[in-house]
Amino acid sequence: MNKKNSINFEKDLKKQLKNKQFKKYFDEYGKQLEVAYLIMQKRKQAKISQKELAQKIGTTQSNVARMEAGNQNLSMITLEKIAEALKSELKVSFLRK
Repeated sequence: MNKKNSINFEKDLKKQLKNKQFKKYFDEYGKQLEVAYLIMQKRKQAKISQKELAQKIGTTQSNVARMEAGNQNLSMITLEKIAEALKSELKVSFLRK
């Protein structure tokens, strides 16, 4: 993620976290939502539709919509397929809190 997208995400997130219901959901599912947001951003940057991404990764448009809404727990295999379809590199890291 480049710096511009990071700033937009952080700005949008800060605004959304003011909503108590969103904050509760984010606290429970924050990382899943962050991944969902990144998938949507990368897809839009690639200028492809949900249907096109679905075809590239072997699923349906409705599954991609659920992924982008944070309503699916994605496997590493699926994340790799998405990264490849979006001409991106998938990186996973564990950072000290």
